[in-house]
Amino acid sequence: MAKDLSFTCSACGAAFSKWAGQCEACGSWNTIAQEGPLSTGPVGKTLGGKRGKGLPLTDLATEEPDPPRTEAGVEELDRVLGGGLVKASALLVGGDPGIGKSTLLLQAAARFARNGLKVIYISGEESVAQVQMRARRLGLEKSPVRLAAETNLRDILTTLETEKPDLAIIDSIQTMWADTVDSAPGSVSQVRASAHELTSFAKRKGMAVIMVGHVTKEGAIAGPRVVEHMVDTVLYFEGERGHQFRILRAVKNRFGPADEIGVFEMTGKGLAEVRNPSALFLSERGKPAPGSVVFAGIEGTRPMLCEIQALVAPSPTAQPRRSVVGWDGGRLAMILAVLEARCGVAFAGLDVYLNVAGGLKISEPAADLAVAAALVSAREDAALPPEAVVFGEISLSGALRPVVQTENRLKEAQKLGFTSAIMPQLAKKQASGGMELRQMSDLAGFVEAIFGPRGARE
Repeated sequence: MAKDLSFTCSACGAAFSKWAGQCEACGSWNTIAQEGPLSTGPVGKTLGGKRGKGLPLTDLATEEPDPPRTEAGVEELDRVLGGGLVKASALLVGGDPGIGKSTLLLQAAARFARNGLKVIYISGEESVAQVQMRARRLGLEKSPVRLAAETNLRDILTTLETEKPDLAIIDSIQTMWADTVDSAPGSVSQVRASAHELTSFAKRKGMAVIMVGHVTKEGAIAGPRVVEHMVDTVLYFEGERGHQFRILRAVKNRFGPADEIGVFEMTGKGLAEVRNPSALFLSERGKPAPGSVVFAGIEGTRPMLCEIQALVAPSPTAQPRRSVVGWDGGRLAMILAVLEARCGVAFAGLDVYLNVAGGLKISEPAADLAVAAALVSAREDAALPPEAVVFGEISLSGALRPVVQTENRLKEAQKLGFTSAIMPQLAKKQASGGMELRQMSDLAGFVEAIFGPRGARE
């Protein structure tokens, strides 16, 4: 009699008894794959009458000391980690292929080893000779990091238990193979089991584990989403291959702030930290040009200035193009609709291209006003004042809403030489620090104040 098979969705981890084109749980298409024999035990089996041991309980007022941390000595990496590496923690690092994940972790391993930690680097994708060759290229061959190339999870855990390192780096979790799971490496079951074993081992033995995770074409870490719930910290390594800048972003951190970022620059000798990313992102900005706007944003806890560029041109086709790099395409459509409905600025029959310079990805709504300013500037062929920064959220009614950390945005802009800011109307008086604050209450008033009345523009 043939065994029943289990089918699992690689996007959400839901299990099914038969294959389907679309997952009923999350709605994803072509993500259901065969895993292995389906358990024939009773559904909903209880734990029975056997008693377990009682749990020690405490109250919320109990004061526990902060977890000990070890700093890497790389300011950008320590910032993203929340102040350093925490003992007995599990971290997951994801990123596109070839973006520099292995380079970053090899440099981090060398830094931690020089700071007194015992570090083991285990590669499941490369041989020891390949890792050593990269270390020589980066000038790290004399660092006291122990290397191994293995994919068998049982052998890896035995080695870690024997060596008792302070930090273990697994590159990558998709290559690990647990002999207790009847499926191929990289499958949902294998990734889930390997991540669970490594995370539990780190908690029991008091060591830190960093796991590298591959990403899907949508940019999410491949495998079941439960892996991100297991670990303490999830980091994404972002960037465009055509740019030298790389962004390390914390999307989850139990020991520090989420959405914190670290900025690095890819050089011939590896990744170099960028201590003043605002100045670097604006370093190649030339003379004021239509469609160019400086946005004062916040990434995590740090203010960051970047350039938003827009280009509007007549469309040669019946369906105009809407191309976006570094921002949300759906939000661009919303801004275009508000400009047409509330301000009378139409983009019908026009191709619209929007780009965030330097390969940075922006997700906060505070960029709405800067995007709208860039679009109108490109359409009207009129440059904004070069000394001004722009920020603010736009509602569907066309009103401008204040955003958080206004004072930090203004301080960063003033530090880089900007003398004025175009922003929403504030409910209470804001310290300007010597900057000219041009406060607007709605988008129509902003367009008229900056680019002139509608009749004059037409």
